[in-house]
Amino acid sequence: MINIATIQQSAALPYSLKGKEVKVLLITSIGTRRWILPKGHLEPGLTACESAEAEALEEAGVVGKMTTRCLGAYKYRKRPEKGGELCRVRIYPLEVARELEEYPEASIRKRRWMSIEKAVKAVEEPGLKSLLERFGKQSAKSAA
Repeated sequence: MINIATIQQSAALPYSLKGKEVKVLLITSIGTRRWILPKGHLEPGLTACESAEAEALEEAGVVGKMTTRCLGAYKYRKRPEKGGELCRVRIYPLEVARELEEYPEASIRKRRWMSIEKAVKAVEEPGLKSLLERFGKQSAKSAA
């Protein structure tokens, strides 16, 4: 059976380099309170990267320097009560320059900075775990 994603989304991977340590920012989903990246549907008139940047501001309250090169993609299936569609999410790293106190979804989401190792343990989607691990290895090489 072919797994063709019916929904295309993009996500920002907010990160910060503190010396040689890489930290990533995860947020909670609204429904299940799982740890996820800020993500959403591709917005009309915006590239996938620009959509990811908008989601980072709206859902996590962060702004910074976006990487236009896609880190990779993962697939997940929405919960049955949300329709159960298969989604494909492209991830774009965002080096955080500023964290806002007030942003559109501040009252409905939590956000937390984590090491790559803790983030990998915190997220549920296997494809996202793999992409976080790859990002951590790439970041460690460039920081060395």
